[in-house]
Amino acid sequence: MSSQLGNVVFIIWRESVEALLVIGILSAWLTHQGAGVGRAKAYLWSGVGAGLVVAVLLGWALVTLGDTLPEETQQAYQATVVLVAAALIVQMVIWMRRHGRTLKRELETSLSEAAAQSSWWGVFVLALIAVAREGSETAIFLYGTLSAGSGSGLLALIGAAAVGFALALATYGLLQLGGRVLSWRVFFRVTEVMLLFLAAALLMTGIGILIDLELLPALTGKLWDTSWLLSDGGTVGGMVSALTGYRARPVGIEVIAFVGYWVVVLWLLSTPRSITATARPTA
Repeated sequence: MSSQLGNVVFIIWRESVEALLVIGILSAWLTHQGAGVGRAKAYLWSGVGAGLVVAVLLGWALVTLGDTLPEETQQAYQATVVLVAAALIVQMVIWMRRHGRTLKRELETSLSEAAAQSSWWGVFVLALIAVAREGSETAIFLYGTLSAGSGSGLLALIGAAAVGFALALATYGLLQLGGRVLSWRVFFRVTEVMLLFLAAALLMTGIGILIDLELLPALTGKLWDTSWLLSDGGTVGGMVSALTGYRARPVGIEVIAFVGYWVVVLWLLSTPRSITATARPTA
């Protein structure tokens, strides 16, 4: 499997588990309410469907807009989407660190307010927003990843997405066992690190495109050459590059961007508020 398809599997897997977590919380809460739950769940699943439609429309709009642009503008567009995807990944990780512990309570509070008003449309909107958020992130991350790598066939991409979703269902099942096999905390900690490396790789891709377009200066020539040890043009090196942002022969602006990225990310993650939020709620 190529590094690009591996990233597709990872993104679908990670974001699907998050979406399943949210849907699981909403469904479990409604089940415990008893009377009227059948009607409420109809609104819940309608909201889930509407959220998926919003995500698909966003993905379609991203691809359609990119295809209609002239070649050079298309490169600038891809660089923009790649950099936005990198920023959104970092923002998502930090948000989960700061709000993950209270996510379940916040969802249930919103549901209680909707139930008190006998407004099941509130359930619909809550499910729509929750799923659309996860789905929109997935669409942007996937577009950024596909823009950054070599093109894969449509069937291969669909297969990778199917593998990612199947893994998500299996992972969610394990997580629902209550931490005996795999805990939510371990899952989110491991995948957060993987996401941050993926964001670094997308950042380096965006920087590379902007250098090619002469919108950013290289600042220096090649600072070093480790291609004899691990070439980012080879199979293994290409995979490492796609997953971490590794460059065998970086120029000055790439080194500055890579080091600056990790300095900023580690600083954001080390703020007191993020340190205190260390657990993820169970569904």
